[in-house]
Amino acid sequence: MTTTGESLVVTLSTFADAKDAYRSRELRQSLYDEGEVVMADVLVNLHGTEHRDRRRVENRMFRREVFERYERDLFPEVTAQTLAPYVAAGHVDLVHLGHELMLNLAALTAGIDRPEGTAAETARLHAHMMRFIEGATLAHATGDKAAKAAEVARALEEWDEEFLAPSIARRREMLDQGVEPPRDVLATLLRHADELDLPHHVVRREVAFYLLAGAHTSATAFVRTVDHMLGWFAEHPERADAHTDPLFVQRCVHETVRLNPSSPVGMRRALAPVALRSGTTIPEGATVVIDLQAVNRDATLFGPDAAAFDPDRTVPAGVAPFGLSFAAGMHVCIGQDLAAGVVARSDTDPDTHLFGLVTGAVGQLFAAGVGRDPDRPPERDASTARPYWGTYPVVLG
Repeated sequence: MTTTGESLVVTLSTFADAKDAYRSRELRQSLYDEGEVVMADVLVNLHGTEHRDRRRVENRMFRREVFERYERDLFPEVTAQTLAPYVAAGHVDLVHLGHELMLNLAALTAGIDRPEGTAAETARLHAHMMRFIEGATLAHATGDKAAKAAEVARALEEWDEEFLAPSIARRREMLDQGVEPPRDVLATLLRHADELDLPHHVVRREVAFYLLAGAHTSATAFVRTVDHMLGWFAEHPERADAHTDPLFVQRCVHETVRLNPSSPVGMRRALAPVALRSGTTIPEGATVVIDLQAVNRDATLFGPDAAAFDPDRTVPAGVAPFGLSFAAGMHVCIGQDLAAGVVARSDTDPDTHLFGLVTGAVGQLFAAGVGRDPDRPPERDASTARPYWGTYPVVLG
């Protein structure tokens, strides 16, 4: 335990402690406490009955039959359309592609229409999303945070006027006319408006959150998975055709997410004293930091090479191949299966399996002949301490 100012901080770095903490109802989400301009009242920030009621409604959209339609019918077509101009050009920046592609896919699931269908329209939506990310991660911002929050609030208003309000109007008209609206988050919220009784500003933030979470985290996983796979294939040329096996690609995605969770830490605040099964005690009011980098590299579970990328890694029963990157308990990521698919078993039938949107996108990119650009090496993003790629040139074909 450490003390920062008047706040007691308890850091958890073992898998067992982290899992216990995620499942404790006395530990409340606190990762986004300073990002309320975007994150206030969104699902991931709710607790207790408020969280249960909102999740129960939104779970109706996050069902297997919905995921199957996205994965089999919608996502492959959108991915192919997004890739097409870059395949024709023979090259692309993987970071740019990841954000563009996953924004296109996240807009589908969040429920944001783009009637123009132009690159300029996509660029405007992307600019808004990047503002939303700044708002959600305001705790890590430097400079005048109040001014930054005001900028994000203006971006939300502008995004609402151009994108959200027309999307709401279209879905309400469809519902009024008895026409089935798209199966997305926004339509789900509108269909159950009487049950949830959410004011417009909460609907705005909820949809914005799904847009930023779906686009940003999936884009990061996409780029990192491709990077890991290119490096692994260079070391294992005898397995060069493994990318044609979607089960192998999914294992690569899971291994990547284990090594690089979207946030390196989880955070909770203790509403009451908590005793974990290991004997660790957490006083009321303490901030709990879950060190996911350490938890997901626990050598007792993931082996002595836990810090290395190994798509053939086996893990003990009851341990997910992606560790706790999607959290656990009541706040387990609602979009986990949509993004990463269902964990495969030895008897999994590939014809009926749910692989997840990242697996599908990575598979389509490798089918397009992706390779590192020999003349332009990738570079890390110098603007953040987190291990993000700033630019990652690749060739296609």
